[in-house]
Amino acid sequence: MYGFFAGCGPSDVQPLKVGGIADNEFDPEEWGKVYPLEYESWLKTKDPKPADKSRYKRGWDTDKITYDKLSEFPFLGLLFHGWGFGIEYNEPRGHYYAIIDQIEIDPSRTGPGGVCLACKTPFHKSFTEKHQMKYLTAKFNDALDMLPKKMRELGPACIDCHDNKTMDLHTNKLHIEKGLAMIGKTGLTHQEKRIMACGQCHMTYYVPRTQEGKVAGDVTPPWTGGTWANISIEAIAKDLLTDFKRQEWTQKVTGFRMPFIRHPEFELFTRGSTHFNAGLACADCHMAYKRVGAYKISDHDVTSPLKTDMKACAQCHTESATWLKTQVFAIQDRTISLNSRAGFQAAVAAKLLEMVHTAQQSGKAINQDLYKKAKDFYMKAFIRFNFISAENSIGFHNPTETARILGDSLAFSSRAEALLRQVLAEAGIRVPISVNLELAKYLNNRGKKKLNFRPEQEFKDPYNTQEYFVPKNTRGI
Repeated sequence: MYGFFAGCGPSDVQPLKVGGIADNEFDPEEWGKVYPLEYESWLKTKDPKPADKSRYKRGWDTDKITYDKLSEFPFLGLLFHGWGFGIEYNEPRGHYYAIIDQIEIDPSRTGPGGVCLACKTPFHKSFTEKHQMKYLTAKFNDALDMLPKKMRELGPACIDCHDNKTMDLHTNKLHIEKGLAMIGKTGLTHQEKRIMACGQCHMTYYVPRTQEGKVAGDVTPPWTGGTWANISIEAIAKDLLTDFKRQEWTQKVTGFRMPFIRHPEFELFTRGSTHFNAGLACADCHMAYKRVGAYKISDHDVTSPLKTDMKACAQCHTESATWLKTQVFAIQDRTISLNSRAGFQAAVAAKLLEMVHTAQQSGKAINQDLYKKAKDFYMKAFIRFNFISAENSIGFHNPTETARILGDSLAFSSRAEALLRQVLAEAGIRVPISVNLELAKYLNNRGKKKLNFRPEQEFKDPYNTQEYFVPKNTRGI
């Protein structure tokens, strides 16, 4: 569409161009015949972006390197052991690769089946409505084969965000309809639609499970108790810990059935962030307004402002791109430091829980009251750490809330460690001051595509701040 809709930007706006698109037209090529500039822009999501413009979220760079998050943040290997994310967890590429990345990644990541396509394909809503559990529980490749052959590898498309007749923004995911109903939100404004068009996928969810761990339904947001612009981590944690249906996997180091959080950009951004309170939407920053010939369009090559030299920020900010980058990196540096502290501290608590379980199996008497309190603290710590670790802005979407959540995670893990040390002491077991996390044990031999964990990345003292910034481990593709 041609025109500028909301937020900051140039005032010389071309009129909106609206053309006819057939109902239920999923093929972006057909939309591109009416909206060629947006289509050409959207195709660029397949192009690599310069990795050196971002400090942490480097994605897929011009050398075709995929960055392995488990080697970059090795405590994730321990915390996610027993889950597909503990086998292969990479920085994502552009929207163009949404399904391609699923096809190429370790099969453990798509084990649940058709439900894994929830945010990846524009066909998910219609296929869920038509085929129900037959589609949701089909093996991943079988579910993929159900899609039209030409568009089997098609990621997010025009129909996901736009009405075919009016080009008005809308959503195309059943789970976001369910989520908005949970929080009592109706009648989205235009600017709220500019948030939800992205938020329908850039949000967290769980895959309902049976007692045996099998898929029991479509993805569901853990938003019980939340409201619009106030879906707190406290409400999410309470929802996820309600019953086993929301706990999708078993953490091997502790043996606990665990919940999991995915990319909660919507929840973090809308909970009182500076830019949200200023009235901005996702598109203002990630789909910056640009001129193409005589026209001005929203850039559909969706990416971080860092990758485009802060041009989106210049719509509102008068400072230089260098100054703006410095502010972003300052926020992200503090977030990474806190995130690493919280991650290592959670890993320490997990290893102490493992020691308690080993002691119990060997017949040692365990103080159950202290143990239950420690487990409760650990679960709260893990969910909070997982929330920020999975969120893709490295704190920038909401620096204040990010720091609060990571601080709470660190506090809960520390309380769990103190209680577990007391439990082990009462059982007659001496715990060393520095707990050996055995990180190589969890990161080596993850599969043929994964590099082995390098010996120099093993840490003797996980509390040493300098150790948190670890060597970068990459693999070529």
